[in-house]
Amino acid sequence: MERSRATPAGSGVELMNEMKHNCTGMESKLADLLLDPESVSAKVYAHVAECDGCRGELEELKATMGLLDVWQVPEPSPYFMTRMQARMREERESAPAGLLAAWFARLRADFAYGPGLHARPLVATALTVMLLIGGGTYLDLTVNDWNKTPQPNSQAAVVHDLQTLDSNAQLLDQMESLSTASNDDGD
Repeated sequence: MERSRATPAGSGVELMNEMKHNCTGMESKLADLLLDPESVSAKVYAHVAECDGCRGELEELKATMGLLDVWQVPEPSPYFMTRMQARMREERESAPAGLLAAWFARLRADFAYGPGLHARPLVATALTVMLLIGGGTYLDLTVNDWNKTPQPNSQAAVVHDLQTLDSNAQLLDQMESLSTASNDDGD
């Protein structure tokens, strides 16, 4: 069994050993070290001094920043916007075959290229309101169906039973009068 060497609690050696093996979260600290060295703690400087991977990453970041400092942004063509607007105008004015297709194409072009870009939020708002009203109406209809208490019949069960017995009694009276009439004829 191997014994580890005891270090005093809170010593820098223990912290260095822990940071040496833990490079997670160092990417943002390396960027801070490169861009704003005063805001970085001494622990990060010590970690970079001990860790070869983080030191190499810092050197790569320095090289990239050096290349970006030297790079010159190309000047855009002075006629770029003019040509772009001409192409957009040509696209807007090209007429597709058919009346319905032309109407849809013009509507699409007005929304995509035209000055009516302010209409998009209005259309989105209108569709949202329609969706909410439709969903609310659906829920109102279904919730009312769920919460409905069954309406009692206009005739209660007792009244219905009495009416059935009464019609049965009338039927029995009719059958009895028929049977007595047939007995009187047959005698």
